Amino acid sequence: QVQLVESGGGLVQAGGSLRLSCAASGRAASSHAMAWFRQSPGKERGFVAAIISRGGGTLYADSVKGRFTVSRDNAKNSVYLQMNSLKPEDTAVYYCAAGPGSRRADEYGYWGQGTQVTVSS
Repeated sequence: QVQLVESGGGLVQAGGSLRLSCAASGRAASSHAMAWFRQSPGKERGFVAAIISRGGGTLYADSVKGRFTVSRDNAKNSVYLQMNSLKPEDTAVYYCAAGPGSRRADEYGYWGQGTQVTVSS
């Protein structure tokens, strides 16, 4: 089992920045790829970014490429999402997930509880 706890969400004005954190614990937490997904009301949970367990390879959704950066600290069993130049359309609940590093939410077996990000215009 892997437990995930997100933090760092909040309210920010358009153009601002936030940094989300996800602390992982449990068996072999550091061996999984880690990803961020987001979900806004009435929409499906969508892929944001992913980072593999070793080597630092990353993957981003086109909508956040160049604005968001995913990173991880294996020594701390943590993954981060630095979000810059935020837009109102980035408003959503952001979830951390552990799994294969793909873009598909249904392929991930471990999820955090989510953290709300609200971007005001």
